[in-house]
Amino acid sequence: LPMYRQTNKASKNYRKSYTNRKFAIEQESFVEPQNIPELRRIIEITDYDSGEPITHKLELYKTDRIDCYKVLV
Repeated sequence: LPMYRQTNKASKNYRKSYTNRKFAIEQESFVEPQNIPELRRIIEITDYDSGEPITHKLELYKTDRIDCYKVLV
């Protein structure tokens, strides 16, 4: 036995919210993937420790993995 009784209005709202969520999930699945550029990020590091500033430039390129970059210094 349920602890509380669900009214007709609550049942209707529950079904309606479930239907809206299901529709939203279906719409999200139709989003086209973005074309990711080869050069993803550029990181510039300026080192002031040696007396005169030295700038290092790191170029991060995409790879076939989503958690790795190819780095050119």
